[in-house]
Amino acid sequence: MTIARLIEGRSAAIISCDASTSVAEAVAILAERRIGALPVMRGGDVVGIFSERDVVYQLAQHGPAMLEKTVGDVMTSPAITVDRQTGALDALGLMTRRRIRHLPVVEGDRLTGFVSIGDLVKYRIDHIVAEAEAMRSYIQSA
Repeated sequence: MTIARLIEGRSAAIISCDASTSVAEAVAILAERRIGALPVMRGGDVVGIFSERDVVYQLAQHGPAMLEKTVGDVMTSPAITVDRQTGALDALGLMTRRRIRHLPVVEGDRLTGFVSIGDLVKYRIDHIVAEAEAMRSYIQSA
């Protein structure tokens, strides 16, 4: 299965922020939306990821003053991205190797989706359950 199939049918807008957004504003978005990361945009291009990890690292280094910085100052950059034709298992492997939990999906320079490790693990579990059910049905019919 490709990332395109995984994200097809999603109607919700991708929540993102601009590199000039204050960290305080971005943290409020994460909390309000109950999400773990935001793709960071500059002029329509994905330039990084702002995540809960960035908040923790910056808080440890700079204390509460980090809230006054911009997301562009503290984000993880460059963003590791995938395209719509990337296989779901390839994306999961990439996330595991790079120890990341979110991937922007891009076509050229345009952001077309955003997937989390939770999305990919859910796909994998659903696939395994379906295979097990098919195997049970096959064994019972033999």
